[in-house]
Amino acid sequence: MKHNMGNTDRHARTILGIALAAAVLGNFVQGMVAIVAGVLAIVMLVTAWVKFCPIYALLGIHTQPRT
Repeated sequence: MKHNMGNTDRHARTILGIALAAAVLGNFVQGMVAIVAGVLAIVMLVTAWVKFCPIYALLGIHTQPRT
């Protein structure tokens, strides 16, 4: 699995993932919205951690500078 995500993209996903997790854990969202936000938070944090986005791979997008 090749990395296809640059640092700016990773940082943005990390911030968004933390914000979504905080919204769920702080009970700012409830019900189905909380479930969707929780799943999105996990996906954002995991993809940022592994530096790979499957959707980017399908679309041929690379935000990581090529060397």
